[in-house]
Amino acid sequence: MAFVSQREASGAYTFSSRPRAVENRSRYREAPEQTQYGNIMYDRRVVRGNTYAQRILPTATQVELEEMQRQQEKRNKSLAHRRAQEQLRVRTPEAVLGRQHMEVQTELYLEELSNIVLESDVQCQTDAFLDKPDTPLFVPAKSGVDVATQIQEGELFDFDREVQGVLEVLVGKVMEQSLLEVMEEEELASLRAQQRAFEERRNAQLNEVQRLQEQERRHTEEKERRIAQQKEVLRKEKEIADKIAARAYTRQHLAGLVPSIFTSLRCHGFFVDTVQTDVETNFMPWLMNEIHSTLDKRFAARSVLDNIIQEVALKCFL
Repeated sequence: MAFVSQREASGAYTFSSRPRAVENRSRYREAPEQTQYGNIMYDRRVVRGNTYAQRILPTATQVELEEMQRQQEKRNKSLAHRRAQEQLRVRTPEAVLGRQHMEVQTELYLEELSNIVLESDVQCQTDAFLDKPDTPLFVPAKSGVDVATQIQEGELFDFDREVQGVLEVLVGKVMEQSLLEVMEEEELASLRAQQRAFEERRNAQLNEVQRLQEQERRHTEEKERRIAQQKEVLRKEKEIADKIAARAYTRQHLAGLVPSIFTSLRCHGFFVDTVQTDVETNFMPWLMNEIHSTLDKRFAARSVLDNIIQEVALKCFL
């Protein structure tokens, strides 16, 4: 296996890890661990650098790289398939409290179980890695036609003579810019002064408007209060007049109503004499009962006397 960078490949990016020793693994397969993904900017497999200086590899090398990529993809697929089957495999449930699982052989022939994996050393000789040659500097291909020009004395730029115009332009531009800045500052100061004066006038007008509004509000409240007081006075006067009229009408109506009511009540027996009532209710019934009892006694005596006289008369005639 070899490490091939992106500069050496002309097609899609292909990665092959460097050879390394196999780690010591346990005899039994463990549950797969989840891959922790990080920042790809710190991944060694990400190749950085320019893309215009790639080297074109021979066709045979490209075919070998493609074949190695296909084999790596097959290995990754088979490994993923085995991991999926391992996850789907039914496992023994966890032991209940107070018990523990033990490894028991169920094969026909027993064998010794041990956590130590048998290892053996194997050696092989490989060719030494060749040093990669330095990448040559990129030199663009020459294009165009060479042309020579002859320059006479005095045709080139004379600094002492030409710098005067440049300085005049620079100084004039600086002075003009400075004057513009000063004029702009004066204009801004004038605008600020006008703005302050306008704000002062506006504040004075706002204060005057607020004073007038407050005065108008006080006048309105005073007017409403006076109207309410006048309405209250008129209401009380009307109420007093209604009371006086009702009292006069009541007096006029009750002037002849009271005697007639008393007369009617007296006629219907609501106003009675206590002596007459006592005589009629208590004395007269008692008197009548006494009279009836006396008359009954007299009637009984007379009846007895009549019976005696009748018996005597009958005896005498017989």
